[in-house]
Amino acid sequence: MRIASNQFHITMSSSLQAATARVEKVLTQMAYGQRVLLPSDDPISSVRLARLDREEAAITQYRDNVSALMSRQRQSESILDSISNDMLQLQDLLLFAADGSNSSADVNAISGSLESLRDSVLAFSNTRDQEGRYLFSGTASLSPTITFDPAAAPGARYTFTGNTLQQMVVVGEGVSQPANTSLDDLAAMLNQLDLTIVDLSAPGADLSDPAVRARLVTTTDMADDSFNRLGERIARLGGQQALLNNLDGAHANISLSNRQAALTLGQLDYGDATVKLEAYNTSLQATQKAYARITSFSLFDVI
Repeated sequence: MRIASNQFHITMSSSLQAATARVEKVLTQMAYGQRVLLPSDDPISSVRLARLDREEAAITQYRDNVSALMSRQRQSESILDSISNDMLQLQDLLLFAADGSNSSADVNAISGSLESLRDSVLAFSNTRDQEGRYLFSGTASLSPTITFDPAAAPGARYTFTGNTLQQMVVVGEGVSQPANTSLDDLAAMLNQLDLTIVDLSAPGADLSDPAVRARLVTTTDMADDSFNRLGERIARLGGQQALLNNLDGAHANISLSNRQAALTLGQLDYGDATVKLEAYNTSLQATQKAYARITSFSLFDVI
């Protein structure tokens, strides 16, 4: 069978290109350590790897959310602990003030301490995060949790200007956790405390006055209630952090499993690749030698 010279060159060129492509592919696989570089290399494994990549991206986002949420909750818990400590001192002072043996001067001195604690509770309640958002204002995080109006009458100077809506953060597949805690009850307690401070700071304050004592009792009860609610909030934050820790651990285990599966599916077997590379190189060299030898022939060699 006679083969045209042009057809021969085309055929040999195609063979050389194919052989070179096989060598280059194995070299690229070895450079990246990956068996699957293109979907066409292994369609089934490519689909599985793509699914693992999507799941890993979601897990990374969940873990980022968990980390940010835990940081916020730890900050909130720390502030609530500080408010709780202030409230504990406040309760002690109110109980001490209720002691009928106190002189007017003693009561006046107590009112000064109560003022300091009142202002401290207000300051802690209006704590902001690194972005300037109020921690305890619900979803109204750009508004102060408690607004103080110095022009208003005592008993009406403190107003809760946040809301009780929750900011939900996705921390897992179908799992969300609240990112905020609202201090909606403290404004009323501060207003009541304000009235008691006015009573106790008045010259010649008299705790035998039924109205003064009634306000003191009401303030003590409201302080007790606020203290208990703070404890509930702190306990809730502790429970949420425990849950988030468990979720993060589960995400870490799934991520490790996904990475191991991805290695199994896509990692290159260097031993097998080396054998293939040697075989492809041998084939390429043989083709090159044959091409060079054949093209060196001439009709004049047989005349």
